[in-house]
Amino acid sequence: MDLKNMFQMKADRSSYMEDGQDGKLITDLDSHKLLKIWQGPQHPGVTGNMSLELTVNGDEIVESKTHVGYLHRGFEKLMERRKFIQCFPTCIRMCVAEPDPNEYILSACIENLSGIEVPEMAQWLRTLALEMARLQVLLRGVPGQAGTFALGLGYQWGNYIRDLILDRFEELTGGRVYHMYILPGGVRGLLPDGFKQRMEDNLKLVDEFLVNINDLMYNNSVFKKRAKGLAVIPVDWVDKYGVYGPAARAAGIMRDTRKTHPYLKYAELDFEPFTTTDSDVYARSVVRWNDLKMTVDLIRQIMAKMPDKGEIKAPTPNVMHWQIPKGETYMKCESSRGEYGMYMVTDGSEMPRRVNLKGPSYTHANALLDKLLVNANIADTAAIMVSLATCPPEIER
Repeated sequence: MDLKNMFQMKADRSSYMEDGQDGKLITDLDSHKLLKIWQGPQHPGVTGNMSLELTVNGDEIVESKTHVGYLHRGFEKLMERRKFIQCFPTCIRMCVAEPDPNEYILSACIENLSGIEVPEMAQWLRTLALEMARLQVLLRGVPGQAGTFALGLGYQWGNYIRDLILDRFEELTGGRVYHMYILPGGVRGLLPDGFKQRMEDNLKLVDEFLVNINDLMYNNSVFKKRAKGLAVIPVDWVDKYGVYGPAARAAGIMRDTRKTHPYLKYAELDFEPFTTTDSDVYARSVVRWNDLKMTVDLIRQIMAKMPDKGEIKAPTPNVMHWQIPKGETYMKCESSRGEYGMYMVTDGSEMPRRVNLKGPSYTHANALLDKLLVNANIADTAAIMVSLATCPPEIER
């Protein structure tokens, strides 16, 4: 028995319809050669907020069209009708799973336009909060890839440790999911007494998790058979389809804003993002496993290097009557999904004139996903979607 090729799809184009003049498949359902099915929307997770219009030949996908609009949307326009400080509760909902980068880029835009210098202590605390956010999202994201292949044990392990990290967020900010800890000028508070030791205790559990999940997933023959060779992103697609973050680094292209355009205190930290070249679902998962490992190390470095006390917030005007000078700016950071930025235009009033978010999910889950699903098996749809690590609210912003 040829185990190597057992799960590999081999397209048989002889039974397909022909392409039209526009180069797209002629989906004549009356021919009975093809069938159209819909996947989603059915639940609030990554794979369920969108609707995929799939044209299939048997169980093989021959065409995919992504439909969005089933989730809350209009965030950017809502922010343009609110005072700057009122934008924060709206902004953080543009990615529920990882809201803290939204806090940072919104604050950074306001600070850049207002000429505010953030105190050093606040910069360290911001860096810590962003890495904690990355940690908790990867604790679900890494084992979640195995969950798409019906291997759910790792997700339960990761979710338990993630809850412990959310305990630290609650201790630091008062909130578990939405924090609004990063505000214009700095942050809301210092670390509580004993915080570093409790975080270190949690990080030791993550160290154990990394070993266990490596055995469960990456030394698992079924996971390898399902993930290796699946949904390969060619190198020449990276720029063409706006591929960022782990998906780009899995294709051998080093894209990490923390390294290429350092912000906050990342220039003072010692780290090197992992890259590989296979560029398939397995490679993207391995990159995220290494990202999780690197995040643990970064948090330890931050806690070791940051001062114990210091100013945490620069003086700001009355936030309910804050008129930001006229101008425009673009500020960015590195989310767990890749480069995450905000473009803001101000006109001297108490509200932004224009707000536009730039995130990797918009390109990953639309044009790129539609290309990657062609020739894939229906059963691999969720796995391909999760491998791109999309955040649906970021698309419908």
